[in-house]
Amino acid sequence: MALVIVRELAIYGVLGLTYLGLALGYVPGLRMNRATIALVGSALLIGLGALSLQEAWQAIDAKTIVFLLSMMVVNANLLYAGFFQRSLSVLLSLTRSPLGLLIALTFGSAILSAFFLNDTLALIFTPLTLSLTQAVGLNPIPYLLAIAAATNIGSVATISGNPQNILIGSFSGISYLDFAQTLAPIAVAGLVIQIGLLWLLYPDVRSTKPCEMSSTGKERIFKPLLNKTLIITIGLLIAFAVGLPLAESALIAASLLLVTRRIKPQRILNKVDGNLLLMFSGLFILTRVIQNLNLLQPFTHVVSSPVGLIGVTAILSNMISNVPTVLLLEPLIPRDNQQLWLLLAASSTLAGNLTLFGAVANLIVVEATAELGYKLTFWEHLRFGVPLTVCTLFLVYLWVG
Repeated sequence: MALVIVRELAIYGVLGLTYLGLALGYVPGLRMNRATIALVGSALLIGLGALSLQEAWQAIDAKTIVFLLSMMVVNANLLYAGFFQRSLSVLLSLTRSPLGLLIALTFGSAILSAFFLNDTLALIFTPLTLSLTQAVGLNPIPYLLAIAAATNIGSVATISGNPQNILIGSFSGISYLDFAQTLAPIAVAGLVIQIGLLWLLYPDVRSTKPCEMSSTGKERIFKPLLNKTLIITIGLLIAFAVGLPLAESALIAASLLLVTRRIKPQRILNKVDGNLLLMFSGLFILTRVIQNLNLLQPFTHVVSSPVGLIGVTAILSNMISNVPTVLLLEPLIPRDNQQLWLLLAASSTLAGNLTLFGAVANLIVVEATAELGYKLTFWEHLRFGVPLTVCTLFLVYLWVG
C-alpha cells in the first residue's frame, strides 16, 4: 500500500515539475528546453507505470505530426526559393511612409501567417524588418511589435496558420473553409485594432511622408525552385479549400517538393523543427496521463461556457503556452461542439499577444532582435500586448460566443 501511494505521489510530482518546466521553458541549472522537458517527463511517467510504452505511442496524434512536418518542408522550400523576401519587396513597392510600412508589414505578415506556420514567418520577417527599418532610419520597435502580433493574429484565420489550430483541426474535424469563414473576420478586425494601438503608442509611425531608402541588400530569387514551389503550394491550398484531408494533402505536397535536382535534401531537412515535433509528441503523452488520472474533470463545467473557456484558455496559455493548453483542454470539449472548438482556437492564439512569453512567435522576435543588437523589453511589449489581447478576446466573445 505504501509503495502504491509513493508511486502515485511520484506521478503527480513528475507531472507538476514537467509542466512547470514547460511554463519556464528551461530547468534551472540544466541545459534543457521544452522539447527535452516534455520527452524526459514522458519517459519518467512511462517508467513509473502511469501508462505503457504502447499506450504512449498510441497517444501521439499522427495526423498532427505529419501535418506539421509537411508544412515545415513546404515553408523551407519557399524560404530557399526567395518567396518571403520577394513578398517583402512587393510590400515595399506599395508604400515607403512610416504609417504605410506599418500597415503593409502588419497585413503582409498576417496574410502569409494565415497559410504558413506563424513561427516560421516570425523567424524570417524579423531580420528583414530590422534591415528595412535601418534602411529608412526608423525606430524598429513598433515594427517588430507589429510583426510579432500580426503573425499571431493572422494565424487565427486558418487551420494551417499555427500549431494549435492544426491540433484543433485534427481533433474537431472542422473543414478548412468553415474554420476560415468564422475566424478570418476576427483576424482582420484584430489587425485594425493592432495598427490603431501602435499609432497611439508610437507617434513616429503616424507620418505619411515617404522615407528615403538606402540599399537593403540584393534580393536572391531562384526562379525554377520558386515556380515549382508556388505551383505545388497553390495546389495544396486548393486541396485544403475543397475539403481534402489536411495531413495527407500536406504530406503529398511535401513529398513532391523533396523530389528535386536543385537543392540538397539536408538544406531542407535542416529547416524541419525537430524540437517542435518532439515537444508535440511528449505533450500528447503527458495529456494522455492527465486524462487517465481524470485531473481535469473539475474544469468541465467551466469550459462549457464561452466566457469560462476564453478565460481558462487565456490564463493557461500564458502560464504553460498555447499548444499545451489546447492539449489539456481537448478532452473536455465535445467533438461536435464547433463553437467551443473555434473559441479555443481563437483565444489560445490571441492570448499569446498578452506577454512576451505568451507565444513562441514573440520569443522568436525577441531572440532574433537581440542577436542583431536591438532590445525589445518585457514592459515595452506588455503596454501594447495587454490592450490588444483584451480587445481581441472581447471581439472573439462577441463574434463566436
